[in-house]
Amino acid sequence: MVDRADLPAPQQGLVVTQFLTVRDVAVSRRFYADVFDGQVVLAENPAIVRIANSWIIMNPGGGPTPDKPDVTLTPPEPGDPISAFLNVRVADLAAFYANARSKGARFLTEPLDRKAELRCYLRDPDGYLIEVGQATGMLEGVFADRPTRSS
Repeated sequence: MVDRADLPAPQQGLVVTQFLTVRDVAVSRRFYADVFDGQVVLAENPAIVRIANSWIIMNPGGGPTPDKPDVTLTPPEPGDPISAFLNVRVADLAAFYANARSKGARFLTEPLDRKAELRCYLRDPDGYLIEVGQATGMLEGVFADRPTRSS
């Protein structure tokens, strides 16, 4: 039996979760449980992994349903443009980076200093982008440079 406290089911107000359409539920569930020290709340249908004070919900894709009649869910394909990503904040990015790499996580770069924060990105087994950052300069009022607009 699943403990209600482990589910994203508030007794009042709301919680925000992240739903991911995945190719292989077991592989994705294991990734999020291992790399982010998550707790598997439900193994499948849908898979739910609790990570700190958040939940990742995973299920295979599929066609429209009565409650989403014009929507088809598919995981991203290599080269697809990115319009959203998971943003994870950690207290110690160097420790997280080393631990995640030891568990097989593959990062796009090592952590980089962006003035306001240290930051790096990785992809999950389906190609979803995940930013992992640690607030540094922003805690002292130092923020990243504004992007320049190209004309």
